[in-house]
Amino acid sequence: MGQPPLPACEAGAPGSLMNLYDAHGVAERGVFDDLTGFATRLCEARFALVTLIEGDRQHFLGRTGTTLEGTATDDSFCRHAIAAGEAIEVPDTLADPRFADNPLVTGDLHIRFYAGSPLRTDDGDILGTLCVLHDEPHPGLTPLQREGLAVLARAAMDRLADRRQARERGEAVSRTERRLAESELRFRTLADAMPQMVWSTLPDGFHDYYNARWYEFTGVPEGSTDGEGWNGMFHPDDQPIAWSRWRHSLETGEPYQIEYRLRHRDGGWRWVLGRAVALRDDADRIVRWFGTCTDIHEQKLAMEEREIISQELSHRIKNIFAVIAGLIQFAARARPEFAPIATDLRQRVMALGRAHDFVRPHSAQSRPSAQQDSMKGLLGELFKPYAGPAAPRVTVEGEDVMIDDRSATPLALLFHELATNASKYGALSVEGGHVTVAISREGEDVLLRWQETGGPRVTAAPDGPGGFGSQLIELSAVRQMGGTVTRDWREDGLVATIRIPLGSIRR
Repeated sequence: MGQPPLPACEAGAPGSLMNLYDAHGVAERGVFDDLTGFATRLCEARFALVTLIEGDRQHFLGRTGTTLEGTATDDSFCRHAIAAGEAIEVPDTLADPRFADNPLVTGDLHIRFYAGSPLRTDDGDILGTLCVLHDEPHPGLTPLQREGLAVLARAAMDRLADRRQARERGEAVSRTERRLAESELRFRTLADAMPQMVWSTLPDGFHDYYNARWYEFTGVPEGSTDGEGWNGMFHPDDQPIAWSRWRHSLETGEPYQIEYRLRHRDGGWRWVLGRAVALRDDADRIVRWFGTCTDIHEQKLAMEEREIISQELSHRIKNIFAVIAGLIQFAARARPEFAPIATDLRQRVMALGRAHDFVRPHSAQSRPSAQQDSMKGLLGELFKPYAGPAAPRVTVEGEDVMIDDRSATPLALLFHELATNASKYGALSVEGGHVTVAISREGEDVLLRWQETGGPRVTAAPDGPGGFGSQLIELSAVRQMGGTVTRDWREDGLVATIRIPLGSIRR
């Protein structure tokens, strides 16, 4: 049919589309909110809208995920669906020249995905769309989602048609009830076709509807889990937390979400993800809860298995560090002349082992007390051997920075070498000497300032390129992490400033 002519009259004029369809009343009473809410869950989208385009304005008659009431027609995504005369999908708006510069894409909403199904009248005219949008690209809707969006668009158009007919014929109540019954039938049909278990409750939490998937999964007779009958479907160990969260949602109106084990028709228990949201009336009162249960049993078991394997591998790597350190010590006993070198090497291996142990996957029992992605936490572990009897001899201060497993190793080598040199020649070599490590952010860089005080008086900076330890510092900071190291040999002690790009510290 193509794009219909848009009336030239203003939206509030008697002959306008907004007036003919009582669109202002529809939007204020949330007539379409159940459709847009269901559309977001069906299509796994962040936003859903029922739109009507008139003149230079696009009006949002129903909306989920935003409080916007409309946009300029020039900024409208839906006008392209109207022009096409059929449903359209835009997997990535930034890759589509029609939308790349749209303020809805470049602005605060960051719309990256759009799918819209036209609202077509019986005469073939298109008034707007029922659409879903997301702030991330998406490869496209599944056939079921595409069909469901079309069903919801027809239901929205039916409701709009009811509003117009009611105004023209004075039969609002009977026609609305009939259309709502038809819409309810469509909803139940669509819900039965979904792979998730769908359920709903009254405002007090009394369960009065389950789709076909629920009875197929559980194997219970229809109606047997109405009311509080569903309590026996939970694993006994999961019931307290599930009921606690459900009661909290009923009291506050907040969305409900939990993982729990649900009784399967074979008599076993399977993990599911339960979610529910409230549907409210014009007075913001909850009139119904709609929820889903998604079978996540296989994913749950796979994640637990991967976690166990990851912990076991990391534990074995930790043991390898201990074995290597032991071999170095054993070899040094047979060659006393290499004992100093062996001691340095063993300490470096142990520092790497402490860094690995800090960031590796842990069980609940072995997890360190410090946050595992914290630079302060890592440095605290590295400096434990230098703790004094009454107070720490190395203090870490300033802004904490998140790290990852990739940066933990070069950071450990870097600060181990600084601490080793300080314990041999600098502030940590004498009683009363102290080191302060200050962490700060400067733009996209992290500054690490190592300052020694109270150590032997420095009369001159060391000559030459430095020993192996200095080379390790350069290797860690410069070559591995793309940073810089500057040294200031002050009379009171060394001040070393390390500048590292933030992207080298955490992915």
